Amino acid sequence: MLKLRRYTKPFLMSILIIVALLFGQAMCELAMPDYMSDIVNIGINAGGIEDGVPEAIRESEYQKLKVFMEEKEQKLFEKYYTLMTPASAKQEAKDDYPALKKENVYLLQDIDADTRTAIKHALSGSETIVMGIEQAVDKIKDKDAMDSKEVSKEQKEMMEMIQKLPKGVDVFMAMQMMPHEKLQEMKKDMNKVMKAMGESTADTANAQYVRNEYKAMGMDVDAIQYQYLFVKGGLMLFVALGSAVAAVAVGFLAARVAAGFSRDLRKDVFHKVEHFSSAEFNKFSTNTLITRTTNDIQQIQMVLVMILRIVIYAPIIGIGAIIKVIQSNANMTWIIALVIVVILSIMMVAFTTVMPKFKILQKLMDGLNSVVREMLDGMPVIRAFNNQKKEEEKFEEANSKIMKTNMFTARAMSTLMPLIMLVMNSATILIVWVGGHQIDSGSLQVGDMMAFMQYSMQIIMAFMMITMISIMIPRASVAAGRVSEILHTKPSIEDPQAPKHLADDQRGRIEFRNVSFRYPGAEEDVLKNITFTAEPGQTTAFIGSTGSGKSTIINLVPRFYDVTQGAIYVDGVNVKDVTQHELRDHIGYVPQKGTLFTGTIESNLRYAKEDATEEELAKAAEIAQALEFIEEKPERYETAITQGGTNVSGGQRQRLSIARALVKKPEIYIFDDTFSALDFKTDAKLRKALNILCQETKSTVLLVAQRISSIMHAERIVVLDKGEVVGIGNHEELMKSCEVYQEIAYSQLSKEELGNE
Repeated sequence: MLKLRRYTKPFLMSILIIVALLFGQAMCELAMPDYMSDIVNIGINAGGIEDGVPEAIRESEYQKLKVFMEEKEQKLFEKYYTLMTPASAKQEAKDDYPALKKENVYLLQDIDADTRTAIKHALSGSETIVMGIEQAVDKIKDKDAMDSKEVSKEQKEMMEMIQKLPKGVDVFMAMQMMPHEKLQEMKKDMNKVMKAMGESTADTANAQYVRNEYKAMGMDVDAIQYQYLFVKGGLMLFVALGSAVAAVAVGFLAARVAAGFSRDLRKDVFHKVEHFSSAEFNKFSTNTLITRTTNDIQQIQMVLVMILRIVIYAPIIGIGAIIKVIQSNANMTWIIALVIVVILSIMMVAFTTVMPKFKILQKLMDGLNSVVREMLDGMPVIRAFNNQKKEEEKFEEANSKIMKTNMFTARAMSTLMPLIMLVMNSATILIVWVGGHQIDSGSLQVGDMMAFMQYSMQIIMAFMMITMISIMIPRASVAAGRVSEILHTKPSIEDPQAPKHLADDQRGRIEFRNVSFRYPGAEEDVLKNITFTAEPGQTTAFIGSTGSGKSTIINLVPRFYDVTQGAIYVDGVNVKDVTQHELRDHIGYVPQKGTLFTGTIESNLRYAKEDATEEELAKAAEIAQALEFIEEKPERYETAITQGGTNVSGGQRQRLSIARALVKKPEIYIFDDTFSALDFKTDAKLRKALNILCQETKSTVLLVAQRISSIMHAERIVVLDKGEVVGIGNHEELMKSCEVYQEIAYSQLSKEELGNE
């Protein structure tokens, strides 16, 4: 994947926005458990009171707290609380705090967060002791309370102490008379209890004290609770909405980046393939080029979306959740570590098992494409020999291999998810079991356990997502390597650094000087020391037995291959010193197999020259003997042509290919056994019209043919045998001097036919 990283440069801004959105989404997701914990701990358990700092407290209640407060704590209280009397209080304050109508009340001033924390710590111990005493007084009224297992040892001792007091004596007045050391000991014992409870649980307990005080003051505590729940619930919904918006935006941008990445990658691959020479096409088969341009790039696109949405997000949410867990009150971090180890072990087993199959799968796709393409191209031959069953077996074999590989990977992945879900659910049960014991001991609250559970799931899911994507990335890496191989393949034929231009005074002159050629990877030359000259206004024909090198020679002129030794000159310039575009701009090429493109007859003829006039199209079609059948069609030049020209006959396809080359009006015409699909009458008419055109335009014609009748009237005939020139001359000269030509001629025509010709 890193080999293709340069394709992400145009999308860097979008990627940065995605990262920012993922951070925002992660922060929202990490905030959700905290809001849920607050709703449970504060909104439900504590009745909407956040901590033990009362906004208002009766003077009588303060006197109870004062008994257990240190001097420093008393000064802090009196500094930030203002005493209000019924006489001095405004009606608005009396409406908020009904107790002000009858007794004095301390009201809290506007303070910052640090000051509030200091006051909370100052009041915490005193509130806990006062609440404990009040609970003990209530329980004394219950005769069975002393023997109850729910009553702690400290509470029993306090209850016994209160029972010893004379009837009618106020408990707090009596405790105020107690020695300072005894009070300090009581406070020390209570601090131990608070420490065992934990700060969060102690805050909830003190908040319950404040709620009871508010209720005693006549305030609507239910309204306070509902207000807190609605505010926190609204914030929770807002955060959830923010997370959803961020997720949608990330999905949109990630899909857009991946689609643009794939578009640019496909474009460059296509552009690269366009510049491949025949040597590269021999190295990369058509099937693998199609697979790499489609399926492989699709794999890369899919994984890129996953990287942008998961690989970046998972570490953010995972690390954030770990920090939250460490900061929490729950002492259950070891559970997460255990679960992560188990999940990683499962993933590693799956990774080592499935990964090799992904590499094999891409090659199997190439094989299937090869079978399908061969079957479609050769369907007429398959039907002619009644070999449909054999081809079905070949397809079934290739298809079954892919199916078995996909089934193996699918089964492995389908087994993986239930195992991971089992581990996650087991982790949830373990957290509930351990957390339940901590809740029972008072060291943990229900909301904290629920938040811990959610953070644990976020951590586990983050590790699971990273591991899952780590299984997908290698498959995409294989695909990226295959695509990168195309992009980094250096074409064997390249334009020169300082190109020359074709000379105007030798228009269409072609010269082969001691040319030898060997196909890449071959052990011997297929052309050996070829030397000849093709003059403008003349037809130079090539004939020889199958495999003698006829088509290879003419493929060297437009540089479909480069010579191994020697040189080819066009217009007096070595073809290697000219750009391929300029060289081919002077050539009209008609291959052995006439190739037409999807469109119309007109679009195919204009393929060589987009601005050709209708007269030029008609003239080219007339010379190519295609005008007659074009005129017979209802839509004439607008007649539709299917892919490959399969809706016209072989002869019509061949003639349209010739007409396309004629529309270009080049200096050089190359016909690679082009007339093989034409009947003798059409062949004769076409050659006659072509000779007239070449005489008028002084164009050079290179003609490969198997039939003697197609080349007999050529000004020069080059006879090839096993890659060597064995004769050069016209028909009459070669009939006298070249034995190979004589054998070919007599094998096709009788002496009388040769004489008549």
